[in-house]
Amino acid sequence: MHWPWPDDDIDVRRVQPYEATKAYLCPGCNREIPAGTGHVVAVPRTSPDDRRHWHRGCWDRRASRRPRP
Repeated sequence: MHWPWPDDDIDVRRVQPYEATKAYLCPGCNREIPAGTGHVVAVPRTSPDDRRHWHRGCWDRRASRRPRP
């Protein structure tokens, strides 16, 4: 996934496992983040509807890693 927002235009929130009540698809690896798994939510300040849920490791490596097909 091309992430068009610079880091200073994104609010990042850590989601604790007990807060993660739904499964999401991580845009960094295209794999599921199961319910009950801690992860991060990245919310572009200028486009909050484009928020995405990421594995923590995928978020940390997003600049150097290409998404999986």
